[in-house]
Amino acid sequence: MDYMTWFPQRVAELRLQRDVSARDMSLSLGQSESYINKIENGRMLPSMAGFFYICEYFAITPRDFFDAGLPASRAAGPGWEALDKLTPAQAGHILQVVRDLAEK
Repeated sequence: MDYMTWFPQRVAELRLQRDVSARDMSLSLGQSESYINKIENGRMLPSMAGFFYICEYFAITPRDFFDAGLPASRAAGPGWEALDKLTPAQAGHILQVVRDLAEK
C-alpha cells in the first residue's frame, strides 16, 4: 500500500464523514486554517503528535486510523466504544433496530 497517497485520502475520508470543513478541523486542532488542507493535498504530513491529535479529533485509535477495513461509520464517532461493551444479545437488538431504520 502506498501510504503517502493513502494517508491524505484517509484524513479526507474521515473528515468528510464528520461533515466538517478542513478549515474548521484545522482550527479545532489549534493549527493554521490551511493545516488539514495541506495534509489532504499531500503537501505535508503531520508530526507524530499531530497524528495523535487527529486521531483524538476523530475519536479513534491510531490502529483504527490505519485499519482500511474499518467501516466508515465505525470511525465516525465514539459511540462505538459503548456498543463494544454490549452483550451479544443486546448488540443483536441494536442491529435489528438499525436494520429496521435503514429499510424506511
